[in-house]
Amino acid sequence: MKPEIIYETDDIAVLNKPSGMLVHPTPKSQEVTVADWLLDKHPSVKGVGESKERPGIVHRLDRDTSGLMVVALNQDAYKELKALFKERETVKKYYALVWGTPNKDKGKIDKEITSINGIRRTVEEYSQIETNRTRNALTYWELKESYDDYSLLSVKPVTGRTHQIRVHLDSIGHPIVCDPLYGKKKKCPEDLARLFLHAYFLQIPYKGTLLEFEIPLALELEQFLKTLE
Repeated sequence: MKPEIIYETDDIAVLNKPSGMLVHPTPKSQEVTVADWLLDKHPSVKGVGESKERPGIVHRLDRDTSGLMVVALNQDAYKELKALFKERETVKKYYALVWGTPNKDKGKIDKEITSINGIRRTVEEYSQIETNRTRNALTYWELKESYDDYSLLSVKPVTGRTHQIRVHLDSIGHPIVCDPLYGKKKKCPEDLARLFLHAYFLQIPYKGTLLEFEIPLALELEQFLKTLE
């Protein structure tokens, strides 16, 4: 299991991360991560970034989320990319298959997110929240296709909070299919067996050039949609 290189220069690389692969090491995991793979492919990336455990890693995708992410191959690129993400000048879009059908074709979710015992939740679900652990979060979504029990959405997060899309979609009553953390009340279809969340679009205004990348759904996700048809 390894990422596919979509685009590469001396400064940056855009990858298609497979589902099931961690972006960087965690205290509880010894498996190979995107950071390990990147360091093996580009040894010079060692020391790039702010942490030796995350060389070249500018942003992340959840382990079970597949799709596009950009990494920095030198420190100057890292600083520029970090600034772009911080100022929200990048655009990311995801495909998410959710349970049920929304009552409108598009919408936005503007709900603060906090962490309660390690689980992210929207603030409105709780009456008492520690404000220093609360962060604003904004997500736009659009209905792309409806099925009997599911809906395929295109989702654009404006902010980049941990588990943002998963928490926000669950908060409006449409958890992502096969989400083991926020969709526990729904049984994962046997034909899928992975989180249906895929980063399919990435836009980066890098050094005066507007870079845009778009990839199709991961094969296993596309195959599952065909079973619904």
